[in-house]
Amino acid sequence: MPIDLNEHLKRKNRNNDKNNDDRGDGDKKPPNNPLKNFNTPNFNMPNNKTITGIIIAVIIVFIFILAKPFVIINSGEVGIKATAGKYDNIPLQPGFHFFIPIIQNVIVVDTRVRTINFSRTEDMGVVGANQGIFRNDAISVMDSRGLTVSIELTVQYQLNALSAPQTIATYGLSWEQKIINPIVRDVVRSVVGQYPAEELPVKRNDIANLISTNIETEIAKFPNHPVSLSSVQLREIVLPQNIKDQIEKVQVARQEAERKRYEVEQAKMEAEKAVTLAKGEADVNRTKAQGSADAVAIQAKAQSQANKLIGGSLTNQLLDLRQIETQQKFNEALRDNKDAQIFLTPGGAVPNIWVDSKNKQRSSVAGQSGN
Repeated sequence: MPIDLNEHLKRKNRNNDKNNDDRGDGDKKPPNNPLKNFNTPNFNMPNNKTITGIIIAVIIVFIFILAKPFVIINSGEVGIKATAGKYDNIPLQPGFHFFIPIIQNVIVVDTRVRTINFSRTEDMGVVGANQGIFRNDAISVMDSRGLTVSIELTVQYQLNALSAPQTIATYGLSWEQKIINPIVRDVVRSVVGQYPAEELPVKRNDIANLISTNIETEIAKFPNHPVSLSSVQLREIVLPQNIKDQIEKVQVARQEAERKRYEVEQAKMEAEKAVTLAKGEADVNRTKAQGSADAVAIQAKAQSQANKLIGGSLTNQLLDLRQIETQQKFNEALRDNKDAQIFLTPGGAVPNIWVDSKNKQRSSVAGQSGN
């Protein structure tokens, strides 16, 4: 029931006045009370039912916040709702979802690409489940001869969102250590064990392709296709020290053999080049000689034909004419030099020779050939 504050103050003032009268101070003027004539506002105090409702509402809000009967699923994640411990087959997609506390629960799993690094040391940067990156020990493998080899590789994969409830129900939250890790190790041991250690670096690409193909094949054998493989990267093949030394010696010997083979090929090429040049020069000389011989033969043949023509054209009358012409030249010479000596060939045939007796260092020959 609301309390009237004005009535309460009036009652208090009356009680004070009565007390003053009882003390015998009636002849005195009572003190001036400023609150006596003050009209106070009328406040209606809440009743018990209202207070109880407010308390209940606060308790409900507190329980709601404490129990948190909702979940927010981000992109790249799915939710698995469990009712009384049983997983629903349909995963919850990204968004805001309610559930019944105590009876129900929602497990949020990551469906983004995850990475497992099989390495000897933790040199892969930030490693942890929150980043989707895990590190396992490098894989120790025995080659075809029983030598121990260490293989380092990186495997990227992701959980199949549609079959996530079945996968988590079967393998639990550590499903990747139960699916990816054993498959990778078995496949690597099976593939690498087929080769001797010294051949592994040479056949690195073939080995990497076999490992990737076999891992994908083995993962596909699981029911409901729980995982999809993104990539497999063979990062390093760590060989025993004695094998490394042996491979290094073989490489040095191979390089030396390649160098000598190159030198032999160069010498062979130089020899072939010299032979080709000599052959070419010989062919040129032979061609020149043949050309010269052909030219001489042609010239001789032409001269022979000319001589035949000349010989066929000579007659006694022509020879007498040439004799007369020669004699005429000698007569002209004798007029200029009477001391000249003239030698006539037997039978009067030409050529005739005359010598200038005044200048013995000067001589002339004039003649005409004939038969």
